[in-house]
Amino acid sequence: MITFRKVEEQDIPFLAQLRAQTWETEDFWTYRIAAYLDGSSNPQKARKQRIAFVALQNETIVGFIAGHLTIRFHYDGELEWIDVNENNRNKGIGSELVKVLAHWFIENEAYNICVDPGNDLARKFYRKNGAVDLNNHWMFWEDIRKIKKATQC
Repeated sequence: MITFRKVEEQDIPFLAQLRAQTWETEDFWTYRIAAYLDGSSNPQKARKQRIAFVALQNETIVGFIAGHLTIRFHYDGELEWIDVNENNRNKGIGSELVKVLAHWFIENEAYNICVDPGNDLARKFYRKNGAVDLNNHWMFWEDIRKIKKATQC
C-alpha cells in the first residue's frame, strides 16, 4: 500500500538521490531541493507558496513531487519535479502523486498549472494524466480540478 505525506527535512537526502539517478549529483540536488523548499531559491516567476509530497511504501520513500504557485505564462501553479524510483515505476505511483499535488493546488485556488516535461517519456506521462501541449517545450492543465479523485494528505 502506498501512502503520501508532506516532505520533511530529513527526506531531502533521499529525494536528492532520486533526482541524481537521471541528472547531476546528490550534493547538487540536496542543496537545490532544500533551497527550493525553504524559499531561498526560486524558479523563474515563482510565488512564495510551495510544497512537496513523498510517496511511501512500508515507510520507505518510493517517489516525490514538488510544486509551487507561479505567474509563469499567466498560470496559477507549476509542477516543479516528480520522481519515482526505478523499481516502482509504471505502478500508478506517479499518477497518484500528481493527484496529491493537484489537491494542494486546488486548496490554494490554483487551477491552471504548467509543467516543463523535459523529455518525451515525461511528456507521454503528463499527457496520460491530462496535460496538453502549451508549446514545443511546456505542457499545462487548463483546470487541474478535472483530475478525478484528487488524493488528500
